[in-house]
Amino acid sequence: MSAVLQLSNVVKAYGDQRALDGIDLSLPDDSYVSLLGPSGSGKTTLLRVIAGFEQPESGSIHFVGKDIAAMPPHERNIGFVFQNFALFPHLSVYDNIAFGLINRVVNPVTDDKIVASKVRDIISLVGLTGLEDRAVTQISGGQKQRVALARTLVTEPKMVLLDEPLGALDANLRARMRSELRMIRERCGVTFLHVTGSETEALSMGDTVLVLDKARIAQQGDSDTIYNRPCSPAVARFLNCYNLFPGKLENDRFASPQGLLGFDGQPRKSADPAYAIRYDRIAIRPAGQIAAADEVQIEGTFVASEYTGSAVNAFFSLDDGRVFEVEAHLSHRAPENYEPHKRYALAWKREDALVFA
Repeated sequence: MSAVLQLSNVVKAYGDQRALDGIDLSLPDDSYVSLLGPSGSGKTTLLRVIAGFEQPESGSIHFVGKDIAAMPPHERNIGFVFQNFALFPHLSVYDNIAFGLINRVVNPVTDDKIVASKVRDIISLVGLTGLEDRAVTQISGGQKQRVALARTLVTEPKMVLLDEPLGALDANLRARMRSELRMIRERCGVTFLHVTGSETEALSMGDTVLVLDKARIAQQGDSDTIYNRPCSPAVARFLNCYNLFPGKLENDRFASPQGLLGFDGQPRKSADPAYAIRYDRIAIRPAGQIAAADEVQIEGTFVASEYTGSAVNAFFSLDDGRVFEVEAHLSHRAPENYEPHKRYALAWKREDALVFA
């Protein structure tokens, strides 16, 4: 698959603080790309540099084979959907969508029939038929999101940047809009670069997932690779599905506050040594039960459990005060009841552990 966007060693600083510190990435054409990262990691800055709203201190940006680093935003053919939608409250749904076509600097559309045809087609595409004359102050959050997207798509950009586009929506609507955004993108055949702080959103939507950490791309890959094989403790920690122990490698085991922990496979190189085990790879047993030869086992005191609908998360306090989390999917078995303040054995297969050293 050919690359639609390539960044090489892009640096953006505000004073002495680097918001982007040597960004290298290549994004495939006709794909959905999720950009995941904690607050302050540089996600929005990266979008603004790609769009041309911010100028980098150094590095190159090539879009559809052209160097666009010095090109103004309106000449880049890149759409931008803002988190707050940035709609014009005094204009109707139709006029908001038509605005970009009529008022753009490059090749504005002056023929009313062409404008009407293009707007009608994009309104149908995003599911707003029948709302053309409605004021944007009289439509729902999900409909506003579609208007903002339609206003961008009607100008036929080669790529669309979305800055946390689902952040202003309620949980049910967010879940529904995930699939709708993917369907809309597939019909248009353009690349979407979708910024989010939600690991669930990023993994469920992205054909490719980028993880941004401390102004650098920490990992790039498909959702399965990111989820099952995070490249560093920082990525594993941000995915919010791994228990991590600090420590160091000692021969073929990992020395941690919980003792020597076994593992299979090769440790991954990291400046931040850690032992990681995913929440849903852990079995809870009566304290004192003997572990199998291929297992690792520690003990903890049950604190509380949390029901999330599809799973139950149980929380245990370890001897050093660390909280240890276990996730049990309800599709696998009925939820267990654990006694508060009672000790339990927590066991997992050696092969399921990830070690960074």
